[in-house]
Amino acid sequence: MHELIVSIKLALGNIRSNVGRTVLSLLGIIIGVISVILVLALGAGVKEYVVGQIESFGSNIIEVEPKVPKVSKNSSENITGQFGKQITTFKLDDAEAVAKISNLGLWYGGVMNQQVASFENKNKQSNIMGMTASVFEADEKTQVISGEPFTEDDDLGLKQVAVLGSGIKKDFFGDADAVGQSIKIKGQRFQVKGILKERGSSSFFDFDNTIYLPIKTLQKKLLGTDYIQFAVFKIKDMNKLELTILEATDVMRAQHSIKKAEDEDFAVNSIAEVKDILDKVFNVVNYLLLALTSISLIVGGVGIMNVMYVAVTERTFEIGLRKSIGAKKSDILKQFLFEAVFLTVLGGIIGVASGFFLSGFFEKLASDFGYALKFPVTLWSVIIGFGFSALTGLIFGIYPAKKASNLSPMEALRKE
Repeated sequence: MHELIVSIKLALGNIRSNVGRTVLSLLGIIIGVISVILVLALGAGVKEYVVGQIESFGSNIIEVEPKVPKVSKNSSENITGQFGKQITTFKLDDAEAVAKISNLGLWYGGVMNQQVASFENKNKQSNIMGMTASVFEADEKTQVISGEPFTEDDDLGLKQVAVLGSGIKKDFFGDADAVGQSIKIKGQRFQVKGILKERGSSSFFDFDNTIYLPIKTLQKKLLGTDYIQFAVFKIKDMNKLELTILEATDVMRAQHSIKKAEDEDFAVNSIAEVKDILDKVFNVVNYLLLALTSISLIVGGVGIMNVMYVAVTERTFEIGLRKSIGAKKSDILKQFLFEAVFLTVLGGIIGVASGFFLSGFFEKLASDFGYALKFPVTLWSVIIGFGFSALTGLIFGIYPAKKASNLSPMEALRKE
């Protein structure tokens, strides 16, 4: 035990006596640990934000949307990855047939478009959402706070009425009452029937810069189409989610007279599936980034190994003197190995503390830009960062320590 304490004291004494060299050798380890901490914290924060944005539509839903036949519904070749491509076979009749499935409750269908809306001398590029009237009941975040929503009768009668997002209302009418006023879309007048509660953005889509119209009014009077782009259905019993997806798929196949899965021109998606895909994507990205950040730890380890080589060369006489008065090979090995491990552990501690500080800084920065992002420093990231640094010191300290321990007393004393 006495020899162990002596080795530790000598290691700490050498670290204190070479402050400049110690600081330089610590930098690589500190930067590497900070990188590990931040990569995992930023990855967790972005993943939580993206999942939160998706779940803002509801976690107990399935969505049916058109799909390019003969490609996977998650493929980049699908409709979501091809600008300007439209699949026109998905109709309201299809959505109504799916809605008859026993485990499905409230639902709504819609079409998205962009048009210039105007009021008096004000013009604004706006998101136009043609929606079934049921959206106001099925989507709890689509809340009318002034006036009233349009109705199914408005939709069937092709009434030219609109419900405005809070941003549109503010831009056109300011603090004045908008209900009963008229705006123009594509040269046609639409009476404002209601105003929506402020909702913000989700997945870069600004709900407050949106005008809701009855879906058939948009189709017949503005677009000249009869297809829809999506239909969202609420699940009654989430334990039957997979069965419900299969039932919806069967209904859509029957509606479109499709026999083979590869010919499907639709996709049935659930939030659970999307979250599973996101988990896999973020895990792969995190592993790749960790592999890249580990390079900085390896560089730091090489720096420590070089420092240890210099230390061995500078203290050759000391090593010979210790051996000549009875120090064993293992004592010398421990002394230099402790020195390397102490350096990396110290670097790990400073790196973890800096990681906590920087994650908080980036949270504040994101908040200043209007993003409610959290970058949590988890116990797992601390263990990986700190453990990685200690392991690096052990690995890169072994060879210089062994070299020091193998010096013969006579050869070492002769060097002085």
